[in-house]
Amino acid sequence: MASVPISEDSRFGLRRQARLTTPLNLSSGARLGPVDIAYETYGAMNTDKSNVILICHALTGDQYVASDHPVTGKPGWWWRLVGAGKPVDPARHFIICSNVIGSCMGSSGPASIDPATGDPHAMRFPVLTIADMVRAQAALLDHLGVERLSAVIGGSMGGMQALTWPTLFPDRVESCIVIASTARHSAQNIAFHEVGRQAIMADPHWRGGDYYADGQVPSAGLAVARMAAHITYLSEAGLTEKFGRRLQGRDTKTFGFDADFQVESYLRHQGLSFVDRFDANSYLYITRAMDYYDIADDHGGSLAKAFTASKARFCLVSFDTDWLYPTTESRIIVHALNASGAQASFVELSSPFGHDAFLLECPELNRVVDGFLKGGRA
Repeated sequence: MASVPISEDSRFGLRRQARLTTPLNLSSGARLGPVDIAYETYGAMNTDKSNVILICHALTGDQYVASDHPVTGKPGWWWRLVGAGKPVDPARHFIICSNVIGSCMGSSGPASIDPATGDPHAMRFPVLTIADMVRAQAALLDHLGVERLSAVIGGSMGGMQALTWPTLFPDRVESCIVIASTARHSAQNIAFHEVGRQAIMADPHWRGGDYYADGQVPSAGLAVARMAAHITYLSEAGLTEKFGRRLQGRDTKTFGFDADFQVESYLRHQGLSFVDRFDANSYLYITRAMDYYDIADDHGGSLAKAFTASKARFCLVSFDTDWLYPTTESRIIVHALNASGAQASFVELSSPFGHDAFLLECPELNRVVDGFLKGGRA
């Protein structure tokens, strides 16, 4: 099918930003406007715009799904799934990935400037929900002239957004792929997030969130928050295989509190590298949005009821070593989809990498996504 020429349309391409002037009505009752959304697009739309795929990113992700990150220089975070010859291919699909509102890579968030004051919003930014992020994405699609999605795909928090799409906009989604995710945040997940938030707020440089003016950011607290969260992304078997109890750069213990073990050094590196690319206040806001996430609660306590208006096909994928969003969470969603009459397929994949498996080398995941997008069952 012929494609729409978009090379001269400034809305399309890499490193784009849209300012949406219509205020966004938030779940809290607040209104946010204007709304900036940073995004990237890959490929071209068919003449009937039937090949559009929306990719939703996870907690610390961004719009650079298949292009080099401007801060780290690393390849796009889902280059294994998105790109030439991959299941989500710009030769076949028009791909959109936007930075969620509340984040810090160009979309409206606590670090962005409040036009009313000329200063960063900081903690005066309104508290968000996953549904608010999806509403902002829908507004971006309106701006891009996209009425309907061939598919919406996401893993982890991206899976939460993907699953929310057909509940809020049932007529705009043809298919939905939810990977390593859940329909609501558990008490354990909330607990881990609270540890991270308290680490940030206990940092003396946090100062109630007003740290932008002098550049003295709460990097120590944010690094600890990242370290704690990163443990949940891994599996015990994976940690043991990768690190065990091996010492870091020494033959004997120091009998001190340096990073004696390789796993300690690894976590410290993860924490320190994270603070170079992420905002502490954004971490507070996004983790809070995830904690508030509960699709059933938004539909009278019935998860099945949330999907009754949708005609979309669904594909659920979990990993056997993921203890953050274990397979039981995906099964709950599948049972609800079956009860609502939706067409749903489900597969549990085996991987030693825990929750992070959806971002790492997993040929089986590529096969499942490729098959589903081509119309087959996973």
